[in-house]
Amino acid sequence: MKTILLLFLLLVANSIDAQEKLIAKNSSIVFEASVPFFEAVEAKNEMVNSVLNTKKNTIVFVAMINQFRFERSLMEEHFNKNYMDSKKYPKAIFKGIIEKFDIKNLNEKKEEYLIKGEIIIRGKSKKINVIAQIQKIAEGMELISNFTLNTDDFNIEVPSIVRSKIAKNVNVSVKTVFH
Repeated sequence: MKTILLLFLLLVANSIDAQEKLIAKNSSIVFEASVPFFEAVEAKNEMVNSVLNTKKNTIVFVAMINQFRFERSLMEEHFNKNYMDSKKYPKAIFKGIIEKFDIKNLNEKKEEYLIKGEIIIRGKSKKINVIAQIQKIAEGMELISNFTLNTDDFNIEVPSIVRSKIAKNVNVSVKTVFH
């Protein structure tokens, strides 16, 4: 009888904890490092995992580097092999806290929130603050953010032969729907 009660309590505790976490397995990250008059440098990863702890307001994104897709396969190959070294550094991670966020106050109107966190790319860590728009939608909770990262902060070296064709400041867009 004690064993059954213990199992029941564990199941209830896990379901309560699960209510505090919202998950998204198909978040999308798009980055763009184009320079005017040259070929577009843009990639998209639609297989990013993210978790939001609604009790602690913590948020985590994990993106596998080799899942970024470019229009041209040669660009994708250079990105993984030469710039990001995706075999040695297979993922990018962001961990942050959404300031002044309370899921109970969420509605269909987009609200802006400050997210303070740390991003790790190529083994290099950088503290960043980003603004995100969050709103309630039919499928759950939508989060959209746009920000800029500098390649120098993550020791991403661009060969001199193409340096003038790739921007040092990379525009990043994130979109996710938590369920």
